[in-house]
Amino acid sequence: MSDWNANVIDEFRANGGNVGGPFAGAPMVLVHHRGRKTGREFVSPMMYLPHESDDDVIYVFASKAGAPENPDWYYNLVAAGQATVERGTHTYPVRVRELTGEERDSRYDTQAGRYPGFAEYAEKTAGIRTIPVLELTRSS
Repeated sequence: MSDWNANVIDEFRANGGNVGGPFAGAPMVLVHHRGRKTGREFVSPMMYLPHESDDDVIYVFASKAGAPENPDWYYNLVAAGQATVERGTHTYPVRVRELTGEERDSRYDTQAGRYPGFAEYAEKTAGIRTIPVLELTRSS
């Protein structure tokens, strides 16, 4: 997986935030986070959902392609409460907030409506886990 991520990261940076293949045309972000146990820095490429009216807010989805467990980056972000993102050609710090209830469901449903793979991930995890949605808000 790290080789695959490294290729996506390289492509993202070489093309001003645009990535081809299965992500062609999708909004992508690189999220920098620290391991909650190791303190090691990681960079995770993710699709995101932009907020409808606030350019400083985006949403990311801990789908892990429908795996039965959450991705490690999810735990790192929630534990830290902050991260740094590369979005297009801009890099900036963000605050992390986990969405719950109707707010979470609404954002996830919007993403699944735009990208059917997310609906498939939710079907795979039904009865096992609810895929977390995190709000990333630009901070100073």
